[in-house]
Amino acid sequence: MELWFAITIVAAFLQNARSLLQKRLTGQLSVNGASYVRFLYAVPFAWLYALYLWDGSPHGFNSMFFAYVVTGAIAQVVATSYLLASFTRQNFAVGTAYSKTEAAQAALVGLVLLGDTVDAWVLAGIGVSLIGVVLLSGNVRLRDLLHPDRAMLLGILAATGFAISAVGFRGASLALDTGGYLQRAGLTVMVSVTIQMVLMGSYLVVREPGQIGRVLGAWKIAVWVGLIGAVASAGWFTAMTLKNAAVVRAVGQVELLFTVMTSIWLLGERLKSRELIGIVLVVVGIWLLV
Repeated sequence: MELWFAITIVAAFLQNARSLLQKRLTGQLSVNGASYVRFLYAVPFAWLYALYLWDGSPHGFNSMFFAYVVTGAIAQVVATSYLLASFTRQNFAVGTAYSKTEAAQAALVGLVLLGDTVDAWVLAGIGVSLIGVVLLSGNVRLRDLLHPDRAMLLGILAATGFAISAVGFRGASLALDTGGYLQRAGLTVMVSVTIQMVLMGSYLVVREPGQIGRVLGAWKIAVWVGLIGAVASAGWFTAMTLKNAAVVRAVGQVELLFTVMTSIWLLGERLKSRELIGIVLVVVGIWLLV
């Protein structure tokens, strides 16, 4: 098993765990407040991780690094807002389904920005896993997917933002002039979450000022969201330093399998035939990717 693959699986599992913890905060915080938790409380852990890996050599920051990391950080925040906006639509499942085109879009963005190429097997793997993910995303009918509406647009825009962010973070890590893959990924995580903390914090101060105090007051759960989120981000960034972002994000869709298994384990839900087919397709798609 290749290192990037193992790291991606662990990162996907941790991201699922972070999402479960964030859901516990939705009763105390607004949607944006709950989203801000992942950035604010991740910053200390991201800095500690980067400093732990630092060997005393020059950091290697340069203009290309900052161009990529700022682009990635902003794109991720914007993509998250589009995805949350799609949840407010009546047919939100359509938006969710189209947001899963992230890996396919990342392949195109990676080719344009970084010259990353993918072969036919990778494209096949992305396509098969995408179908599986759509089946796992909700009761979406084919005619709904083919009917243009605002939910579809929001989902596509969210996927585009996530694709740009993934490629941007990979580009930032590769642009650093020094350090191994762990150090590069650690520095990129540190800078990106700091930028996102400032951006989203500024938004909350202006638009939802009361949320800042509530976010700070929810520290008992939020600190765990930050810790797990920081470790997950370190995993994603490390994997994307080692491998094409499109491939990493496609394999990372295994997170939905963890979500389904969590629902079965915690909520006692039964596995539907649609979900079983989706799981099989995701597994086959990942097999094609590796």
